[in-house]
Amino acid sequence: MRVNYVVLYVTDAEVCRRFWIEQVGMVEKRRQEADGFSVVQVGFADQSFALELVPLAMMADNPHGLDLATPSIALHADDLDSTRTHLVERGVTATEIGEHSGVRSFAFSDPEDRWFAVTG
Repeated sequence: MRVNYVVLYVTDAEVCRRFWIEQVGMVEKRRQEADGFSVVQVGFADQSFALELVPLAMMADNPHGLDLATPSIALHADDLDSTRTHLVERGVTATEIGEHSGVRSFAFSDPEDRWFAVTG
């Protein structure tokens, strides 16, 4: 696995996008529309790592009870199925693999009940 991006839950995604691009020097890497919200990834042009800016209003339902004050880390695995199997075999609590907005993923938790997403 490798770190893919870190989710920052933000009040105003556009203001935050401009900050990271205009003041820090990142570029917009991806934009996705979901449920009437824009989710934007920003990062440095020469690096694959990104920050994903997710509007807090989009998380109003928050079915998993995520601590939205804490960034969420998303990892990437080339073989999602075997990565999940590997973690579960070692006693890690993991969700089933699902698909959200066209992206296959699952989540797992650490001993302090922080959840991490893994995309394939």
